[in-house]
Amino acid sequence: MKRHEIDRRALLQAAAGLGLASGLGIAPSRAADAVPFTAGTEPPKLKVPPHACDCHHHIYDARFPYLPNAVLKPLPATAADYRLLQKRLGTTRNVVVTPSTYGTDNSCTLDAIRQLGSAARGVAVIGPDISDAELKRLDAGGIRGIRFNISRGAAATVEMMEPLSRRIAPLGWHIQVHIAGAELPGIADVLNRVASPIVFDHLGRIPQPAGRDHPAFAVVARLIERGRTWVKLSEADRESKSGPPHYEDTAKLVAAYISLAPERLVWGSDWPHPAATNGELPLEDDAALLDLMLDWAPDEALRHRILVDNPAVLYGFPKA
Repeated sequence: MKRHEIDRRALLQAAAGLGLASGLGIAPSRAADAVPFTAGTEPPKLKVPPHACDCHHHIYDARFPYLPNAVLKPLPATAADYRLLQKRLGTTRNVVVTPSTYGTDNSCTLDAIRQLGSAARGVAVIGPDISDAELKRLDAGGIRGIRFNISRGAAATVEMMEPLSRRIAPLGWHIQVHIAGAELPGIADVLNRVASPIVFDHLGRIPQPAGRDHPAFAVVARLIERGRTWVKLSEADRESKSGPPHYEDTAKLVAAYISLAPERLVWGSDWPHPAATNGELPLEDDAALLDLMLDWAPDEALRHRILVDNPAVLYGFPKA
């Protein structure tokens, strides 16, 4: 989806809020229900359990300046906007992830956590020169991990993983890795040396159609079997070749992860879908993405584990 299409969506939603929907030919009830940066307006078919957690989303706020050289510069997607998504999906807990747009400035993420309250946690981006005092400040602000967005060439690099993992291990934090799956075998030795748990973004970005047969999956599987590696069930469309509505190839990959470690899987929306605002992927319906859980985890107890129990362990939420 191109940027001007996102702009039009934002315009329509702003018009609805100003009572101008009828003048633009929009049904007022539908326009009022719309959530920025997501397709559709219907609630999901899945009624999520209490304390269900969205473990991966971003906040972009114009009060916090973007890096001049940022690859992604989406329109503002604020904490107030995100609350509309929560209302639609029924989730309550959430994890704000500092996007590449802000580099190592976590001000927007910390502000969003404050706005979203005790049901929010965060994942920051830091550099090797960070002080112990700043790490403690981030921890007090709700940060529970640090992200290495190698895919975007962001501030944190592969070379920083091992030393920074040793800095954060005493805090009980994890490192979160976003990298093109094809590159995983090349950094396997580094990943084996990190001193903290590892969380892989977006299903590990395992290339399709090879899926479970790709060498990248073997890297993630070996780390999972060591006992401290987690996977985010997010961005089902990122590597899929079979596509919507069921993403059959992604479903097979999820089944493989469930067979390895159902106790170390969490779900995330990836709202506001920055890859879509950058024109790399079509804008998805978040309710439909959440409903994939009905196929991926048809057992209610398993869904509860992925949506509630596992996030509580990983991010330090009270046990539900």
